[in-house]
Amino acid sequence: MSRADRERQMLDVAERVFGEQGYQATSMDEIAERCGVSKPMLYEYFGSKDGLLLACISRSKAELLDVTQKAMAGATDPEDVMWRGMVAYFGFIDAHSRSFAMLLREPFAASPEAVEAVEATRRQQSTLIAGVLATFAPAAPPEAVEAFTEIIIGASERLAQWRTRRPEVSVEDAARYMTDFCRQGLGPYLA
Repeated sequence: MSRADRERQMLDVAERVFGEQGYQATSMDEIAERCGVSKPMLYEYFGSKDGLLLACISRSKAELLDVTQKAMAGATDPEDVMWRGMVAYFGFIDAHSRSFAMLLREPFAASPEAVEAVEATRRQQSTLIAGVLATFAPAAPPEAVEAFTEIIIGASERLAQWRTRRPEVSVEDAARYMTDFCRQGLGPYLA
């Protein structure tokens, strides 16, 4: 197996185990065993359990940006951009639901670096959302765009957590709730 393939396998397994057990309860021994590698190999690749968690977060951050940007690229108007972005976001969260829940539940159980990595993911998505809002509501002052961006980030995370208890709520339902919410809130600024 190539180094890149082995690393991808270890990250896949680590994300799954972190999501199932939480950061504190996860051991490098278990991850190594599930990967079929030695524990020293995990340390060689990632340095520590924190390093492994940071690598998982970093990969998810890159994947989330890629998924949302690709989804929005085919949009026909600002509302379609928002819709596609929300569908992509909630679909991504569904695909990573356990690890997402773990990160929101216990980021402080890891390290300050892990907390910062989660915040960096939020900032990345904020930049993306602010650009959409500026297009969607060109009359909105910059401060309103910033405020609505933060509201959307927080509301999306809470809605994703709520969906873990409401499996009957589809990705599309969640996206519709968020786009309706955004349309209502941005109403005074819409073109």
